[in-house]
Amino acid sequence: MNKFTGKFAALQPDWAQLWGAVALLAGVTGLGLWAAERLSITSMALLYVLAVALVAYWVRPLAALGAALLAVMVFNFCFVPPRWTFSVDGRDNLIVLAVLLFVALVVSHLVGRLRHQTAVARCNSWRARQLQDLAVALAEAPSANGVRVLTLRALEKAFVGPAVVTLLQADGSLACDPGLEQHIVDGMYCCMREAAPLGPGTGRWPGLNAWYVPLGSKTRMQGAVYIGQVEAADEAGREHAQAVCALVAQTLWRLQLSVHMQASQAQAQRQQLQATYLAAISHDLRTPLAAVLAAATALQTQRDKLSGGEQERLVSSIVRETRYLSNVTENTLQLVQLSNTTQTLTRSWESMEEIVGAVLLRTRARDTGRRIKSRVPDGLPLIRADAVLLAQLLGNLLDNALKYSSGAIELDVRLEAPTLQVSVKDHGPAIAPDKYQSIFEPYARGDQNGTSARRGVGLGLALCRAIAQAHGGQLKLWPRRTGGNRFTLELPLDPNPPSGEMP
Repeated sequence: MNKFTGKFAALQPDWAQLWGAVALLAGVTGLGLWAAERLSITSMALLYVLAVALVAYWVRPLAALGAALLAVMVFNFCFVPPRWTFSVDGRDNLIVLAVLLFVALVVSHLVGRLRHQTAVARCNSWRARQLQDLAVALAEAPSANGVRVLTLRALEKAFVGPAVVTLLQADGSLACDPGLEQHIVDGMYCCMREAAPLGPGTGRWPGLNAWYVPLGSKTRMQGAVYIGQVEAADEAGREHAQAVCALVAQTLWRLQLSVHMQASQAQAQRQQLQATYLAAISHDLRTPLAAVLAAATALQTQRDKLSGGEQERLVSSIVRETRYLSNVTENTLQLVQLSNTTQTLTRSWESMEEIVGAVLLRTRARDTGRRIKSRVPDGLPLIRADAVLLAQLLGNLLDNALKYSSGAIELDVRLEAPTLQVSVKDHGPAIAPDKYQSIFEPYARGDQNGTSARRGVGLGLALCRAIAQAHGGQLKLWPRRTGGNRFTLELPLDPNPPSGEMP
């Protein structure tokens, strides 16, 4: 039984309705006796018709029928000559009494039907609003469990009996509560096998006292629903339950498709990234490998013919190209690892002062002009991080600044709660705003026209962004007012650092 229609099916107990009808008829009779000398018998009959109409709209159909018969009897007894008897004197009075009985019965029936149709219309309007509200809520549901909770709430509002919503798991079993009765579980499995509702009024298992409605079809089954204390005559309620279950099944299927789509997109991106890495390695590493091979071959076969300066030049070329190969290989491997793994980083408490110091020490050989100026305040809180990866991130940013800019390079560290910010500022050509996103893609170059004579495969900034995201942070690019670019790493601070380390 539907909770909403139940309010109209039983407004009051039958005896209370009957006594109310009697009281209304008694009032009309009293009014008629008081005005008997002023009103004709036809006018008195109309008053009783009005009373019957009011009673019919208020009480149940059976009570309305009884009120109509009682009204005719009271009218005959009190007002039809000879009065105070049930006898009828004269043909006209008999016709009035017969017409009153007919009109009273017809009005009682029509008003009862109107009352029923009003209740049905209100119920249908309420159900339509519930389906609309449920559709909006399901569209925002983040998970299958959230969908199950919303469905259970909707069914508990719509029906008197208890409701149970179970979802199908990957192994084909239902995720049921341990205390759920076995016959309910069996009914759910049966309705899923038949992919059709079971219970009163469905034509399947009519002896049950509950509805079992599947969530989905045979090819896309998502679970089942149990609704207790139902009636076979409540066809509209059963249709509403099936509409709710159909809406829920579509939502669950949409969530499944979304998960599969995201997995497919991630797999496609990984495959595309791997293909790009292989293409880059095969293209961008051939030149340094060829240079190393040529220099080593010359030293091996023509060392006696080469002067000391030429030998030193070839050795320097080998060292330079080997260092370049090492840097590209390290960046490529780290980027592949960060892009293709779902494992979290192994992080420990690290000091940003020590990480910055180690990076500056390693870049000193490349910063012969001492262009890098650092500012690291005292008392910075510790951060949970992979020190090797953060050092690689800062090293890549500084290498880019040394390569693509001239003048001083500023390395600033500051605390901006709830983040720790590390900025690398240069005075090179400002990067165009339309490249702020693409420059962090693999194999993008930082020069404006892509024709820079400086060599590079464009992995540095892509790796920097991947390292920042792996730490739950962000790497942002901003233009400087005085010219140049500012790359800022924002790292979230842990709310519970080691005691005594917070300033």
